[in-house]
Amino acid sequence: MPGIDECLLEAMRLPGARGAALVDWTSGLALGAVGESPGGDQEAAAAEAAELARMAAEQRAFSPDGPEGRAGTGALDPFTGSDDPPGEAAPAPPDPPVEDLIISNRDSYHVLRFVPTSFDSSVFLHLWLARAEGNLALARIRLGEMAGRLVLG
Repeated sequence: MPGIDECLLEAMRLPGARGAALVDWTSGLALGAVGESPGGDQEAAAAEAAELARMAAEQRAFSPDGPEGRAGTGALDPFTGSDDPPGEAAPAPPDPPVEDLIISNRDSYHVLRFVPTSFDSSVFLHLWLARAEGNLALARIRLGEMAGRLVLG
């Protein structure tokens, strides 16, 4: 099972890859980065991508089961801040409601792939892909495979 560096180097072997990073979307910090960075600043690119990822991950409207999500009633308990029914154990942290985000512009794609983990997952892979040389479908498939194999710790 590959670690962060091996995963990022594998991402850079994709056709059209310009840069790749593993980013924590709660802090906006890059846990690792290779290749070029949009705008030339790795830290700024990670922070900006984290804002987009955080917005998508925290919106229940994107949940696979609709706006109510998978757990709880959707109504927050004013004392605990939880939407779990009283007396029940808190469920395991849910995966983010989306698998990936794709942002496109004139000359490139940005693919943000959420990484499922056994702990409170808050990381994603960010691949910057040249539009002319890249294959978006292949990149999505491979990033999904990489995210499933990535070992964090």
